[in-house]
Amino acid sequence: MKTIIHFSLFILTAIFITACTSEEKHPVDTRTVFKYNDLAGISSLDPAAAKTFENIWAVNQLYNGLVEMSDSLVVKPSIASSWEIINNGKTYLFHLRNDVFFHDHEFFNGGKGRKVIASDFVYSFNRLLDAKVSSATSLLSNINTSSKPGFEAINDSTFAIHLEKPFTPFLGILTMKYFSVIPKEVVDRTGEDFRRNPVGTGPFQFKMWEEGSRLVFVKNENYFEFEGADRLPYLDAVSVSFIKSKETSFLDFLQKNVDMVSGIDAINTDEVLTPEGTIKDSYKDKFTMQTQPFLKTDYLGFLVDEKLPSVKNSPTKIKAIRQAINYGFDRKKMVKYLRKNLGKAATAGFIPRITFI
Repeated sequence: MKTIIHFSLFILTAIFITACTSEEKHPVDTRTVFKYNDLAGISSLDPAAAKTFENIWAVNQLYNGLVEMSDSLVVKPSIASSWEIINNGKTYLFHLRNDVFFHDHEFFNGGKGRKVIASDFVYSFNRLLDAKVSSATSLLSNINTSSKPGFEAINDSTFAIHLEKPFTPFLGILTMKYFSVIPKEVVDRTGEDFRRNPVGTGPFQFKMWEEGSRLVFVKNENYFEFEGADRLPYLDAVSVSFIKSKETSFLDFLQKNVDMVSGIDAINTDEVLTPEGTIKDSYKDKFTMQTQPFLKTDYLGFLVDEKLPSVKNSPTKIKAIRQAINYGFDRKKMVKYLRKNLGKAATAGFIPRITFI
């Protein structure tokens, strides 16, 4: 198994550093297990709580939604094989694949995962409207609940979303992991404990979780996606550790006890990278560095709630002052000196460009 450093970076760039070693198999156990350390920790495996990078990464292995984002930031099909936007942009019709099944679980008949149908999306999306369940509620403020149900199962293979008014970015929003499909019968039986007993449709399924210690996913043998004639995923399992010490985590990486450490703060960037964001000569024989697009935005914000004592007498409560500070930042220099050139400066606005197919 090759070794990777994964940096979560500014705006749209990710970087991977891979060890320059040949792939070896254990003489007895030939399973391929991808191991990585997460410094921050995971709080929930419920997609409704997928609001942090750490939760999102784990949830992404367990669940699928209607659509997903490609490596090139293109919205592409997932469980929805195709879609139509009708009614002057206010209705989205999604046509579902018929070969997507939930993971096997004891709460299904015979313990076998059943097929995903449109009513599963109705349940999953309606659940997000409860602010006690998810912080995604604000993303659904444009859902039409006055004259008709906002979410509708036309039949088992057709799911409709009705908006109050057209909203062009809506399809991109649906790529967020909040909008994954989950099975009602399992959530009903587990309640709040669904956060640590997840059942989805993703390439991996839940095996065990010792919170703060270890998390293990195993290969979903019935996953619906293929690459050519090969059913995905290629890995047999994913094992996550939660060592909070940056130094200990990086030492584990160097000793090849883990295959990836996540986050730019997971290493001493001054030791590993040059000011231009390239790998230092002392590490070139050990690692090969690759860069690719990655959807993440880092930003600086102002507190504007005047009810807070710290804001009440602060000059930053004045919009013109906030604007002046904003104009005073050299974003390109910030990326160069604060992120070792690992990212793209947001010179054209806060929202990255997203392409639809």
